[in-house]
Amino acid sequence: MKKIVFSVLFSAAMVLQSYAQIQSPEQFLPNYGKQISHYHQVENYFKQLIDNSSAIVKHKYGVTAEQRDLNVYYISTPENLANLEEIRTNNLASIGLSPKKNQTVGDKVIVWLSFNVHGNEFAGTESAMTVAYELLNPSNTTTKKWLENTIVILDPCINPDGYSRYGNWLREISGKKTHPELSDREHMEDWPGGRFNHYLFDLNRDWAWQTQLESQQRIALYHQWMPQVHTDVHEMGYDSPYFFPPSAEPLHEFIEKYQRDFHQTLGQNISKKFDAQNWMYNTGERFDLFYPSYGDTYPTYNGAVGMTLEQGGIGAGRAVQMSNGSILTIKDRVAHHATAVLTVVESASNKAEELLNGFRGFMNNSRKTVKGAYKTYVMKSNPKLVQMTDLLSKNKIEFSFAAASAKTSGYNYSTKKETSFTIEPNDLIVKVDQPKAVLTQILFEPNQKLNDSLSYDITAWALPLAYGVQGYAVKNEVAISTKTSVETPVREVSKNVYAFHIPWNNRVSAQVLSVLHQNNIKVRTAAKEAIFGAVTVAPGGLIVTKTDNPQIPNFEQTISNLIKDKSDFNTISTGFSSNARDVGGENFSLLKAPKVVLFSGKGVSPTEFGATWYYMQETLGYPVSVVETNNFNRLNLASYNTLILADGYYDFTEAQQKKISEWINNGGKVIAMNNAISLFDGKEGYALTPFASEEEKLLAEKEADEDVLLERTLDYQNAERRFISKAIPGAIIENKLDQSHPLSFGLGDRYFSLKTDDKRYSLLKNASNVIYVPTDYKSYGFVGSKIKKKLNNTVSFAVESKGAGSVVYMIDNPLFRGFWENGILLFSNALFLVD
Repeated sequence: MKKIVFSVLFSAAMVLQSYAQIQSPEQFLPNYGKQISHYHQVENYFKQLIDNSSAIVKHKYGVTAEQRDLNVYYISTPENLANLEEIRTNNLASIGLSPKKNQTVGDKVIVWLSFNVHGNEFAGTESAMTVAYELLNPSNTTTKKWLENTIVILDPCINPDGYSRYGNWLREISGKKTHPELSDREHMEDWPGGRFNHYLFDLNRDWAWQTQLESQQRIALYHQWMPQVHTDVHEMGYDSPYFFPPSAEPLHEFIEKYQRDFHQTLGQNISKKFDAQNWMYNTGERFDLFYPSYGDTYPTYNGAVGMTLEQGGIGAGRAVQMSNGSILTIKDRVAHHATAVLTVVESASNKAEELLNGFRGFMNNSRKTVKGAYKTYVMKSNPKLVQMTDLLSKNKIEFSFAAASAKTSGYNYSTKKETSFTIEPNDLIVKVDQPKAVLTQILFEPNQKLNDSLSYDITAWALPLAYGVQGYAVKNEVAISTKTSVETPVREVSKNVYAFHIPWNNRVSAQVLSVLHQNNIKVRTAAKEAIFGAVTVAPGGLIVTKTDNPQIPNFEQTISNLIKDKSDFNTISTGFSSNARDVGGENFSLLKAPKVVLFSGKGVSPTEFGATWYYMQETLGYPVSVVETNNFNRLNLASYNTLILADGYYDFTEAQQKKISEWINNGGKVIAMNNAISLFDGKEGYALTPFASEEEKLLAEKEADEDVLLERTLDYQNAERRFISKAIPGAIIENKLDQSHPLSFGLGDRYFSLKTDDKRYSLLKNASNVIYVPTDYKSYGFVGSKIKKKLNNTVSFAVESKGAGSVVYMIDNPLFRGFWENGILLFSNALFLVD
């Protein structure tokens, strides 16, 4: 009996010791709640929690582009943390993602808390410290009870680079006193602001696409855990009341009742806490659950209850006067977030059994009871499948390749018709019957059902269209022999090669060309198909000859090493073409290595600049000079032959625009994207104009006047819905190609453009309308009823020759968010192949 009493007392002492020494954020950080904390201070705070508590464990899961650590912290009882690996594998085993199952460890609900995906929404990271403290606080016995059946995975800062950029700026411009009036500079961020990561990507749009280093590392860890609840903590405009679930419509049709029910539970529970403090809030407005690459939807499509929590705070600085006259402080923002987040943990602990059962049902039942119309997706063999399978692997979506042939029928993505086709060896096969059944359908579904057109983001993203591959959605499971990979033939390069041929058919082609240019290798490209024995060089195909490069020692070995990443390269032993297109003829012109300058700064869209910068730096690894727009007059344009204008509104003077025009006439090339094309719109000497004729312009003005007259008596409450009838928030639009033009090489027989606004231009005169929207085009996603017909015969991508130079007009942005794979090749065409 004495031994038992001693054991109980010893255990109690150990528990007290586990929590006894920890300090609150206010105790540890003198300016907590008054000023933004430096990122190293946040890390130091969590270190002192770890040093003084056995209920928290640190896991470094990666680093950012600027070499800051990415960390999560596991918080639970010491007993649960001792069994953390068994809890993790048991959870995966319950949904078919792990063979291991430890029967001695009970089920725990896993709650993942993500803070500060947007760096300037800093109350998230500040509140993460309060949340961690309250979960570990020895005097808070309530939270200890929650942790008995709950594992909390807390990521205090998803975006340390953006957080630090904003924090350094705010501290630099802050005085000792707060300045709540809006005219003060602490409420006006400098370009590019702290919202985005190093490459100015919005990480909250990158969950599914995983273009960015932070996303890749975080989501790899996410798949190792597969939580039941994921909370994405944000801030919005400072004058907005707090938002918490339920979410707004549209909710994707695949979202299940248990997920909706827990949203309702959270709404009820959080509202009680806010009501008790007389805090303002709203639910069911604006923040929907549809686009798959958010921090709430991506977990939702992976079986969790995903959610967004939003506190007013962007532009608030340290304190700001709201429209109702009250002052919003950092302490207010932290208190609201901490209260909401802790209520999520509490609610999850109380509803653990329902959450675990709902999660397992979602993941397991959807394999056999398919939510959508299709059970198999087939992609015809294509070099672009290299990038598609990479994306599938990042998302833990299983796939295989056909090892035989079989006839079947399915929905043809590009024609939107049910057709018969033949599956052939090396075609990609993706079955819905797999652990990631729902996510698979979400990414491949050809016709997403939108139950409310007031969506917060793009409404279509079908992978076959994004990647430019021929795809079919099949209603049945396909019985066919498969293999895990496509065999890559071993290339035996002879000792006497006439030339190397590198096909131009995916991003790797552009990456290889980037390497060749940087090694001063002269490269030719084919204007038309040329045949050399068994080798067919398609338009755009690259040719590297020994004659053009006499300076290269060991030509065969050197070039083989430089182009080894392009596994489908081959060689030719003669320059004589059987169809009269010899290597030495006019069909094969020498390419000029681009010398690229890219504008940044005031007026330029940070994210679209970032997408272009990332493409140059990371996708291609090609040198680019970045010049701030306010330093234009210091720029020697003659040192460059290519100027990229990312989306933005450029406030160049007349003299500066004249300088650009003269540079183009002398042989320069401009690639202008989206709103940047306004620099040339209607300007003398340029073909760009919204209307092809005066009659067309007058007709458009007449229609606009008629709309204004009609709207005079329409009700106010439906004004927003009337507005979207003229809008395109993000839809896929079919385009026809001039396949003879270098801008279209490698794209296929049509191009599906992701259009994110209503900007449109009639087919241009005195320019090449290379990629344009035909009459009766096909579209995917929401296109406003009043704009749909107006897109007929409008140009999406055009090239105008001007003097010795050219302008590439990109009405749509092919680099949007970095995930439109065929757009990456299109941009590579503009950069490398277009004169």
